[in-house]
Amino acid sequence: MLTFRGRGRKERGKPAELRLLHRSPCRFAMPRLMLMRVGCPWRDLPSAFGGWNSIYKRFNAWSAAGKWLRIFKTLLIDPDFEWVFIDGIYAKAHQHSTGAAGKQPEAIGKSQAGNTRKIHLAVDAYGLPVAFEVTGGEVNDCTAAPELIAQLPLAEVIVADKGYDSERIRRQIEAQGARPVIPRKRNSVKGNADLDRGLYCCRHLVENAFARLKHYRVVAFRYDKLKRNYESVVAMACAFLWLPM
Repeated sequence: MLTFRGRGRKERGKPAELRLLHRSPCRFAMPRLMLMRVGCPWRDLPSAFGGWNSIYKRFNAWSAAGKWLRIFKTLLIDPDFEWVFIDGIYAKAHQHSTGAAGKQPEAIGKSQAGNTRKIHLAVDAYGLPVAFEVTGGEVNDCTAAPELIAQLPLAEVIVADKGYDSERIRRQIEAQGARPVIPRKRNSVKGNADLDRGLYCCRHLVENAFARLKHYRVVAFRYDKLKRNYESVVAMACAFLWLPM
């Protein structure tokens, strides 16, 4: 059985391959992946991975430096921006993530479901994530949409549901050279005569992406207190969806 020891310690006679793995980022990426899947606390990490505190400090440092987000962006190889679908979904906040208030952004808000945060996601024509934003649960889709849409300068068509029914959002999409496919609400004077209903039926791709992301319990049920750490978790989950490609 492969056993990891504390940083800086060496075993006599250890093969060069194991010494390389000992210093590799995999040393803390593997336990982070396990935590994402099972949702266990940091202190419950198996001892085979090494000290939980050292692994957490490395993960927190990478999150503060934005490395996980850069890894996700690096894995976006030839995304199909012909169609882009956007939507938002809630993630329930665990009591361990709602402790004493601090100076760092947390992005936890009150909604009908209690303490929640919201993931605003954009996927390409293949249903793979290309951009996301994390906000508190009280932030509606229209409020978070401008920052998300600004990350999609190459999109040709942006498809969204009625939650994004806003002339300001439509003007932003058109200003970027894309075509909006957003149904208007029932009380709209203009109506939906110009809506591309055939393309709108493909909006399930973003819902499917949310379903795949929520296979990771740490994404579906938020345990991290800081916003940046949760963004790193979402970035890792999105990156894993790109790996088979």
